[in-house]
Amino acid sequence: MAERTFVEEVKKLRLGQGETFQGEGILAVTKALLQSGVAYVGGYQGAPISHLMDVLADAQPILEELGVHFENNASEAAAAAMLAASVNYPLRGAVAWKSTVGTNVASDALANLASGGVTGGALIIVGEDYGDGSSIMQERTHAFAMKSQIWLLDPRPNLPSIVKAVEMGFELSEASNTPVMLELRIRACHVHGRFQTQANRSPDFTIDEALANPVRDTSRIVLPPASFQHEHEKINARWPAAVQFIQEHGLNETFPGEHGEVGLILQGGLYNSVIRGLERLGLADTFGNSRIPLHVLNVTYPLVDSELEAFCADKRAVLMIEEGQPDYLEQALSSILRRADIDTRLHGKDVLPKAGEYTGKVMLEGLRGFLAAAAPELLPQDEPARAPAPAAPTLPPRPPGFCTGCPERPIFTAMKLVERELGPRHVSCDIGCHLFSILPPFNIGNTTMGYGLGASAASAFHGSKGGRAISVMGDGGFWHNGLTNGVANAVYNGDDDVLLIVDNFYSAATGGQDLPSSRAENPNRHTNIPIEQAVKGVGVKWVRVVDRTYDVQRMKETLTEALTTQAKGPKVIIAQSECMLNLQRREKPKVRQALKEGKRTVRQRFGVDSDTCTGDHACIRISGCPSLSIQPNPDPLREHPIAQVDNTCVGCGLCGEAAHAAVLCPSFYRADVISHPSRWDRLKHRWRQGIIRRLQAWHEKRLAQLPSTAHLSGEAHA
Repeated sequence: MAERTFVEEVKKLRLGQGETFQGEGILAVTKALLQSGVAYVGGYQGAPISHLMDVLADAQPILEELGVHFENNASEAAAAAMLAASVNYPLRGAVAWKSTVGTNVASDALANLASGGVTGGALIIVGEDYGDGSSIMQERTHAFAMKSQIWLLDPRPNLPSIVKAVEMGFELSEASNTPVMLELRIRACHVHGRFQTQANRSPDFTIDEALANPVRDTSRIVLPPASFQHEHEKINARWPAAVQFIQEHGLNETFPGEHGEVGLILQGGLYNSVIRGLERLGLADTFGNSRIPLHVLNVTYPLVDSELEAFCADKRAVLMIEEGQPDYLEQALSSILRRADIDTRLHGKDVLPKAGEYTGKVMLEGLRGFLAAAAPELLPQDEPARAPAPAAPTLPPRPPGFCTGCPERPIFTAMKLVERELGPRHVSCDIGCHLFSILPPFNIGNTTMGYGLGASAASAFHGSKGGRAISVMGDGGFWHNGLTNGVANAVYNGDDDVLLIVDNFYSAATGGQDLPSSRAENPNRHTNIPIEQAVKGVGVKWVRVVDRTYDVQRMKETLTEALTTQAKGPKVIIAQSECMLNLQRREKPKVRQALKEGKRTVRQRFGVDSDTCTGDHACIRISGCPSLSIQPNPDPLREHPIAQVDNTCVGCGLCGEAAHAAVLCPSFYRADVISHPSRWDRLKHRWRQGIIRRLQAWHEKRLAQLPSTAHLSGEAHA
């Protein structure tokens, strides 16, 4: 159950010749694929490209009508290997994933694909997640493109340019027999706009035709002596063919400007930010017309030397605007200019940051620095001297964490309690929501090496006398990579550590897509494959399943058993509870509909009894639930603030469970909020209220009978 459905939006994919599409970048990419006659599409979800997989899944009926095969691949490596269909056959294929981590996973298949080359168009759509908001290491797709000689497109972030890049990407691939990467930054994935559509095309050559007419060409297989010939073919045939295609079809763009003595060369994906910066400096208008010449690299690899030489020849200085490090493009441009004996002064990382995302503010300052050095007369003469920016107010740190009611939170609550009794352990983390455990309040986790590699990252500790290490892996990582590289590897090597598999029924961190072990019935996929059976199938003997992670005491006991048992071999705990976000996405509409229809509904909420709460706040320290906060103590004789549960509570019950498991206090209570109560509900409510009033009256009567001093003493003591 993906976090967002595109059932309504995909209807736009049926637009025909000459109609106007209006919508989001990801949807435009899908439309461009269908207009290009793609035969098959695959990929693996991951921001900012997750929505492309969701769109394709929702567009399954349209794909079937056109004869397009779509597959949610098990990993990026599986998706890249899928492009093997384009090696011998004129089949257009596209795959998508999150870069650069996805590209790293797919590297073996991609290297082989690029070496042998392709006959049909092969397009790899990578979502570049870069900058402060990125969830991955700060690396660039550009490096991989250069390593394997895969051409890299980086179109201007508007819908017509993106659609053209998809269509031209297939043609460039076919013209040069080389796979092509299309890099889409997160802003391009979600940019909104419009473009004139073409009619969807069924594949010119289909999967069925390929199977009916098998082709075998050993020269395309990466095996000596062919593998040695591939390198010469890349440089002597495919590269020149790509450069010729780029030139003939004008894939890169040059925009003239009235101030031709200087110029800007930029990655296509940075175009919008550059224009905005120039506009702030009075050197561009709101329609994007620049007064300074621009050379936009919609193809950042390979570079076309002649185009760059022509642009730079009559300029005294140019600025190479390249996001990220190393400065591959700046180095290449410097080499091109020197070889051509062009003495244009080259600026780049001397006025722009050497690393990091080029935000609007960064771009503005970089452009100002370049113009101050190369053409100060172009800067606004009446621009007031810039005073130092006022110091931003200090905000409290707000690290990312688990959602309210997340079923993974109690797992790490239990781990903290076990740690208190058995001492700290080395914990090897993995990619997924559970990685938030490394942050406060849990502070659990020592390393993370990659998706599904949590168990492998702990394998060096096998045999240590210091106690068993713990590794954590999600269900997504398990099916992606962890079953073989983690569990099977542990069995094979006789590891004696503990592996905790968090099974929340979805690929939750990437948007809630289904997995092989998902409980939902998927009409297009085979689900409900138990992780427990898979683990036992590769030889694990010690397996425990906790089917309700909110039972903190049971989680604690199971972890303790795994860490102390005399049994040898890997110990696997499968902790199961549904992702709360997906649960709420499914249940909230039902509740709203029931309320609308006047039906009885019951919602659980938790609260804190202010008279009982001691102000210890251990409940917050060992759970960190966002719905838990503090409020002033209503008792004037007590100074410490008490815990409070706010209205975001989803009734998961962890606060009460944690208090019990930690032997804290009975402060928490559960309340059933009943809407449209039945007669029986009202009768029970009146009966309970009557009993409470009687007990209160009896209590007051007893207090009144006590001597005044004892009364006061008892009150103070209470």
